[in-house]
Amino acid sequence: MNNQSFSSTKGCLYLVPTPLDFGCEDLTPIQEVMPLGSLQIASQLEYWITENAKSTRAFLNRVHPICPLKSALQELNIQVLPRAVHKQGDHTSAKTDQKATLELLKPALAGHNVGLCSEAGMPAIADPGSSFVRLAHDLGIEVKPLVGPISLMLALAASGLNGQNFAFIGYLPVPAADRLKRMEGLQNLALQTGQTQIVIETPYRNEALMQAFIEKLKPNIRLSISSGLTLSSMKTTSQLISQWRQLPKLKASELPTVFCFGPG
Repeated sequence: MNNQSFSSTKGCLYLVPTPLDFGCEDLTPIQEVMPLGSLQIASQLEYWITENAKSTRAFLNRVHPICPLKSALQELNIQVLPRAVHKQGDHTSAKTDQKATLELLKPALAGHNVGLCSEAGMPAIADPGSSFVRLAHDLGIEVKPLVGPISLMLALAASGLNGQNFAFIGYLPVPAADRLKRMEGLQNLALQTGQTQIVIETPYRNEALMQAFIEKLKPNIRLSISSGLTLSSMKTTSQLISQWRQLPKLKASELPTVFCFGPG
């Protein structure tokens, strides 16, 4: 698709970060994790593309007391990402239903601003949404990311690991043998280049992944574990594997967690 010139009649695609406490019992006051400017823009959007309509409504319910919504919540147009994009990711064109993507961006072509959000954090970073961002650029729709929490960057900053050269790996394989092979490859890359490796996992598998790192990584590798970021209970522990092994057996948090590792 050829790039088109910007038109004053087109709306913008706003990338709206949402709090990281989705699914947690304790919610952080939204004004503590998102600036007023982002909340003000979100409150004025009437068209939304989202990973989860329920979580978006809950987010907007939290915005409303700080910045009243432009329209009643039940009047907002909230459209859910196509299932293939949600479940399989959309970082390659082969996995993207462009026709469905275009349909959801039609309000922006008609002059309305549209918000794109995920369940937690910044859309299109460790979450779906990149196909909408790509197509928006191709259609001449301006893309504007708003300021808000991004768990990967918070965890990296708190880790003490290399923040100049890092890679987000996503999820490691679940089968133990495949996971070990992947871990060894990433460890070798980290030792050769100094690159920090960033990994996430479904909360109920945090324990298995933490123990695998402690048991299998080399003693001179630094492992940083950040849980419950932005919550009152948030904690980051960053130590060499040799130090992790000297501790009494720890239980991993069941809160959303980011694992970072690299040369110590």
